[in-house]
Amino acid sequence: MGTAAATSKVTFTLDNDTVHGIEEAAERLGLPKSQVVREAVAEFHARLGRMSDRERLEKLRLFDTFVPKIALRSPGAVAQELREIRLARRSGGRRPASRDKA
Repeated sequence: MGTAAATSKVTFTLDNDTVHGIEEAAERLGLPKSQVVREAVAEFHARLGRMSDRERLEKLRLFDTFVPKIALRSPGAVAQELREIRLARRSGGRRPASRDKA
């Protein structure tokens, strides 16, 4: 926002808690209520597209839950399974997992 920004007078309907929050912030910061709203909107706009703290924490929780469940296999074992899948696709399907590899 520039120092000589054009302004528009607008009308919004806000709930009492929001109005109280704006008034309290304006009083505590020594700013006009319109400035509090402008700054709040600017901060909100800057965060668009970014995860909220709640979303970030939920994704980290899911990561911590599922990553330990990932089977650790050697690259050779993965390559072998991929070869088996490709061969099975060419021959009509995979064999039952119960076959004995010992």
